[in-house]
Amino acid sequence: MAPTAASGTALPFFEAERRQLTVMFVDLVGSTALASRLDPEDMREVIGSYHRCVAEAVGRLGGFVAKYMGDGVLVYFGWPHGDETDAERAVRAALAALQAVGQAAPAGERLAARIGIRTGLAVVGDLLGAGAAQEQTVIGETPNIAARLQSRATPGCAVIDAETRRRIGGLFECRELGALNLKGLSGRVGAWQVLGEAAVQSRFEAMHSASLAPLVGRDDELDLLLRRWRHGKDGEGQVVLISGEPGIGKSRLMAALEERVAGEAHLKLKYFCSPHHHNSALQPIIARWRNEAGFVRGEPADVRLDKLEALLLPLGATAEELTLIAEMLGVPGGERYPPTSAQPRSARRNRRSEPCSRFSTKGPAGPPC
Repeated sequence: MAPTAASGTALPFFEAERRQLTVMFVDLVGSTALASRLDPEDMREVIGSYHRCVAEAVGRLGGFVAKYMGDGVLVYFGWPHGDETDAERAVRAALAALQAVGQAAPAGERLAARIGIRTGLAVVGDLLGAGAAQEQTVIGETPNIAARLQSRATPGCAVIDAETRRRIGGLFECRELGALNLKGLSGRVGAWQVLGEAAVQSRFEAMHSASLAPLVGRDDELDLLLRRWRHGKDGEGQVVLISGEPGIGKSRLMAALEERVAGEAHLKLKYFCSPHHHNSALQPIIARWRNEAGFVRGEPADVRLDKLEALLLPLGATAEELTLIAEMLGVPGGERYPPTSAQPRSARRNRRSEPCSRFSTKGPAGPPC
């Protein structure tokens, strides 16, 4: 569970400081009406389950649950430690929490949350109260705007402000809501509804889709890569490992190589791991197949099966392999590719390794150079 000021554990003391923060405010939709229909003990279980859903989603992505307020939850990303991914992690946590809450409804009831997210300056760190009432306060308009944005979200949705939208780049699909008049604020606030994670090939490309900074001080490394490229074209197999600390320019160096060889015939295969999908060993392969097939949000399963066939049948995929791949990608096979759920999970997992190995180094243009 995420670290929380509401757990009753004494919080460490931090000097109050002014800093950039991403604040998330979560609300349980229709809790008053729900309380009127349920026994108090049942309602207590619902609220507890809702709190756990939010705390677990937030905790997995490094958020800090600052306060539980009945059917509301206040969350900070970027405190006590922040980095450039605060806004991204907040949006990912919001989507995960919304899904989890929707699946936690008691029998015969519908449960939904709505979320507002704001990134901005705040003064954070003053420790108020004692015991279970302790909380690390955030002073400024940032938490207020997060709460106001939450009130404009529809059930099951998250609404973010302009700064959060800028910081997530092309990592998520968003629908612009325009400049909203929010209660208690003198000016309008730009707002976007988050539709879901975008089908992007890499985080680097999603965050730098407009333009790339010039490559500086990497001439030797680029020359080495180009020499290896020429050896590969001449039939000498080459493997190059580029490693280093985050932020030193590995992805930018690869982008420069792609620019230099763009006019030459080649097949480019990209697979990306992510700390946000560490529980899914096959996520890099799944993401690439979804991108290559051209899946579009909300399209019918039959359309996705058509796209998978167009992608994989020319590469020699069998009906059994297409069934396994459709399962991996979460596409119902229907009568065309009946599920293999009757088999033990371990057997299905072992059988997936063959199509993963066979098609992960192939593409429409043939084998890679």
